[in-house]
Amino acid sequence: MTPPSLPRQAPPPDERSDASTPAEDRKHVVRRRWITAIIILLLVGVPAGYLAVSAQQSRQSGRDKAAKVGAAKVRGGWPSKVQRSIYEVPIPVKASRVGYLETNNWHTSRLYVQFGVTPQELDTFLTDVGTSREALTRGVSISPGDTTSAGWRWGPKGSWYGITLDAPDPRPTRDITVDLSHPGYPKVYVVSTAVP
Repeated sequence: MTPPSLPRQAPPPDERSDASTPAEDRKHVVRRRWITAIIILLLVGVPAGYLAVSAQQSRQSGRDKAAKVGAAKVRGGWPSKVQRSIYEVPIPVKASRVGYLETNNWHTSRLYVQFGVTPQELDTFLTDVGTSREALTRGVSISPGDTTSAGWRWGPKGSWYGITLDAPDPRPTRDITVDLSHPGYPKVYVVSTAVP
């Protein structure tokens, strides 16, 4: 029995002797190579550049978060609008020397805030939190533990007045102390405590 005959296979491309296809001229070769190089650059370079930028942003974000989390005392800067809203601390827009610290654990979350205001801004702030200057009592209303956490000191030269504003959960309790030793430039210290 004779084996079936197989169809004839084409020779490998490098062994073809097809004279009908003309050789590519130098101009086309150069152009094709440039297009290939550009395509490779776009396919490799753009994603690599994106990854490098993304990695840098991620590193910077991590440093910023670590600085905030690692803060042990009140640092200069404004708390975010979300933080001010959650902790119900409406800092006046023109307040100066604003600083804050947020701490969180399983039981409580606290926002420590300090800022300087004009007498009118102090009255507006106290009205916004639901109290008034007349309701303040002589002395510091912030606990020694919170004072230590924030890095504050209540010197004997200060003219300290305070109030504690209790609120039912989940609203925060706010301890407010005002330094009126310079009547034209009061300083406000707030510890807002929220229980999740």
